[in-house]
Amino acid sequence: MSRPWQNALLLLAACLLVVWPLLTVPVRQVGPDGEAVAIFTGADGQAEGIISQLAPDYRPWAKPLLVPPSGEIESLLFALQAAVGAGILGYYFGIKRERARWEAASGVSRAA
Repeated sequence: MSRPWQNALLLLAACLLVVWPLLTVPVRQVGPDGEAVAIFTGADGQAEGIISQLAPDYRPWAKPLLVPPSGEIESLLFALQAAVGAGILGYYFGIKRERARWEAASGVSRAA
């Protein structure tokens, strides 16, 4: 497959990854209490609810260092953390690949 076709397929896949969730996520439902039902609730919130049901007198022993002002900021920080981690991993594997390619081309092996 030629390089332009590969690029076009990657672009199409990226567009599908963006558009598909927008088309498949259901419209917010109203719960029995009249409040909107949260579609994407985090595991932390769900665990907190279950713990409060199982042990109502439980008090957390640690407090968060930073409480974001809104859920959007919290999501932004989470995505930023994921992007930085992916960048570090990509850099590491890129360095390893290029080092192996250089060693194979020159016939020299670096001692670790």
